[in-house]
Amino acid sequence: MASGEAGGITQHIGAYHVNTPRGEVVFLDTPGHEAFTTMRARGAKVTDIVVLVVAADDGVMEQTREAVSHSKAAGVPIVVAVNKMDKEGADPDRVKRELSDLGLMPEDWGGETIYAHVSAKKRQGLDELLELILLQAEVLDLKANPDKPGRGHVVEAKLDKGRGPVGTVLIQEGQINQGDAFVCGLISGKVRAMFDDQGNQIKSAGPAIPTEIQGFEAIPEAGDEFVIVKDEKVARKIAEDRRVKHRDRELAKESKVTLESFLASKAGEEAQNLNLLLKADVQGSLEAISEALRKLSTDEVKIAIIHGGAGAITESDILLASASNAIIIGFNIRPTAKIKEVAEQEKVDIRFYDIIYKLVDDIKAAMSGMLSPDIKEVYLGQADVQQVFSVPKVGNIAGCMVSDGKLKRNSGIRLLRSGVVIYTGKLSSLKRFKDDAKEVTKGYDCGAALENFNDIKVGDIIEAFELVEEARTI
Repeated sequence: MASGEAGGITQHIGAYHVNTPRGEVVFLDTPGHEAFTTMRARGAKVTDIVVLVVAADDGVMEQTREAVSHSKAAGVPIVVAVNKMDKEGADPDRVKRELSDLGLMPEDWGGETIYAHVSAKKRQGLDELLELILLQAEVLDLKANPDKPGRGHVVEAKLDKGRGPVGTVLIQEGQINQGDAFVCGLISGKVRAMFDDQGNQIKSAGPAIPTEIQGFEAIPEAGDEFVIVKDEKVARKIAEDRRVKHRDRELAKESKVTLESFLASKAGEEAQNLNLLLKADVQGSLEAISEALRKLSTDEVKIAIIHGGAGAITESDILLASASNAIIIGFNIRPTAKIKEVAEQEKVDIRFYDIIYKLVDDIKAAMSGMLSPDIKEVYLGQADVQQVFSVPKVGNIAGCMVSDGKLKRNSGIRLLRSGVVIYTGKLSSLKRFKDDAKEVTKGYDCGAALENFNDIKVGDIIEAFELVEEARTI
């Protein structure tokens, strides 16, 4: 599996149907990378048993803790698969210890959680894992009624070049047949064709079967409920009613401007916006990327995702990006020559990625470039004023001895009298004897004139400093 993944990371949600001597099992594979929080939460909600895969050599990661929280929140029992048992540094007891702290006490330690030791690469322990999953299903008495109209959830959706919008639906109860009318979120449609997880066309599917369905009017949202209804007329009516309600909610959101929000927007005018337009191959990846990027927003640089969609980049995307001064981010997609041409004409920057953490790192770097640099003060040195000379048309010149560091021409200075700053400005001239000097170091005499300031006295101290700009990072 890992060989076909970008950077060895599962990037998409996938459903697989497995036949075993004891019965059939359907696996919903969700990505483990930290950015895919929403996909894991959705996976936990639509499954009956969560198989938590933990690497025996890595132990419990932050994402593992989060997956446990999602499973507990969804009220789904957990079976732990300790993977990579073939590796040298494998330490299953460490995994058990760390998961016990999260409330997953192994059965052999007196707890209730089933643990299986497997090596996916060497195909060891997989039959035992399937056996344990089916045993758990029997104990939990997991059953669904197949003799009713189908109902399920969309786990992934995309725009297929030849077939139009398609969605992978995990059926939770009932039967879906070719030709059935359905409602899914704000979209209605008719099941034109159905495919199993191997890509074979099928005529009908029952509970727990992952089915790719063709016939959506538009790309459905991942996580939307898919429901079979009486006919297309009913489906269209329900979808239209939902769209009207959704539009009303969105308009109500936009029109509620309070004095506080108005003042806040005025006060934040100095904050910079990084406008992004996201296009990904599938809806789930789009959601994960949006979530990861929104988390990067700071008070000074805000990420605004002006539009997101699954499918190829279109001309309208480029025109929208051009009008909004946005950068287009493409994930697992490539542009046509025509699209490249339009992007060049409109001077729109398009970036393409196939690994999510590279995308996030690049945006982070771009945001760091947008942050105003830190101005850091660097101390240069001090000089004691030993004499004051009055020069016609120039003013007072301080005869100094540099006691520490150095004085530089055009550097910033402070004039200290009894430890109190009485003037902050610049050195207008610096001389050694009668010659101009770029800098004078410790132990040497010099003559110094201060810009627009003449009230220099013997005993004063001139402190020199420089202001250096440092690029800030997030």
